[in-house]
Amino acid sequence: MSNLPIHAVLPDLLSALRARSSAVLIAPPGAGKTTAVAPALLAESWCTGSVIVLSPRRVAARAAAERMAELMGEPVGQTIGYLTRLDSKRSAKTRVLVMTEAIFVSTLLNDPELAGVSAVLFDEAHERHLDSDLGLALAIESQAVLREDLRLVVMSATLDGARFASLLGEAPVIESEGKAWPLTVRIGRAAAGSARPADAGPAVRASAQSRPRREGKRARRPPHRAKPPGSRWPW
Repeated sequence: MSNLPIHAVLPDLLSALRARSSAVLIAPPGAGKTTAVAPALLAESWCTGSVIVLSPRRVAARAAAERMAELMGEPVGQTIGYLTRLDSKRSAKTRVLVMTEAIFVSTLLNDPELAGVSAVLFDEAHERHLDSDLGLALAIESQAVLREDLRLVVMSATLDGARFASLLGEAPVIESEGKAWPLTVRIGRAAAGSARPADAGPAVRASAQSRPRREGKRARRPPHRAKPPGSRWPW
């Protein structure tokens, strides 16, 4: 799928990572940043190891790995894999590994050098919490002290790009404009005795007609009675 909005700015991102060790990518939802950026890095000359993609949730991590593997025509666990707290699919051939942020923090604490890792992508960076902030701080420290060749990419749809760029040493900010789709608003007349438009679909009308109506008023709850003095019961 080369018609995603992210493909228009991928050359700029790759060029920035050839010249610098960090970059900030801002792209709207649906642009394709989660599934397109990591595979594109594998062909770069500096990317001799693996690429780690961070996801804030386990379900999102598995879904991203499955989608990338599907686009490459492979099952999950070969070139594309994932690692979560209770599940993992990876092999010796895995070069793109999607993991949760808590797993990444544990990985960094065990191996601060991140041996064999060429790049770390912080996806959905705007969802800030303890693991994401700690993981980014440790990765920046590892890059500055141990791994000058390690690439760090912060990605999000709603991100303060200038703030994160300053945090990454005035890293370049690449923005994707996304793609707008036309939206048509149609208002129909309501049928007699119905709150739904007369031209609504059959499923909508059936749902409205099958919904039971409440008859009468709700029964009032009995007034609260104070507990008698000296009573041993809680009511």
